[in-house]
Amino acid sequence: MSFHDVEIDALTGGPANLAQYRGKAVLVVNVASRCGLTPQYAALEKLHGQYAGRGFSVLGVPCNQFMGQEPGTAEEIAAFCSATYGVTFPMTEKTDVNGEHRHPLYAGLVGTADAEGHTGDIRWNFEKFLIAPDGTVVARFGPRVEPDAPEVVSAVEAALPA
Repeated sequence: MSFHDVEIDALTGGPANLAQYRGKAVLVVNVASRCGLTPQYAALEKLHGQYAGRGFSVLGVPCNQFMGQEPGTAEEIAAFCSATYGVTFPMTEKTDVNGEHRHPLYAGLVGTADAEGHTGDIRWNFEKFLIAPDGTVVARFGPRVEPDAPEVVSAVEAALPA
């Protein structure tokens, strides 16, 4: 199943409609509001703003599987992200990224290796997957790799539609 065909709801309800990203590059990130890595929201928003006009989007996927660091309701998550980090990029519903109830979105992502060769389970909040315009996963970055790290920026630039 292609990334574009996965069904997932938006944070504030209704379908997220991943088909709208056909022909665009997307950085999918499992996010959390109460994590030591939460300040990455600022760099994610900057990256989103910098490349949105060139066919790119960040897609935040809230997850509460790592020490309960995303306990809020959809409304609380949206308010926190907007007020604290000025987040304008789209967000999905809160989702399981690991385990028996892993969302199909992540079932299609975790087989991709990062630079260290890690595949499989998401290790922590803010793990990142870069989706090419054709829906294939072209890169995976560990949680501690900052969204504005040279390797992320160069991968995003290489994945932008022509």
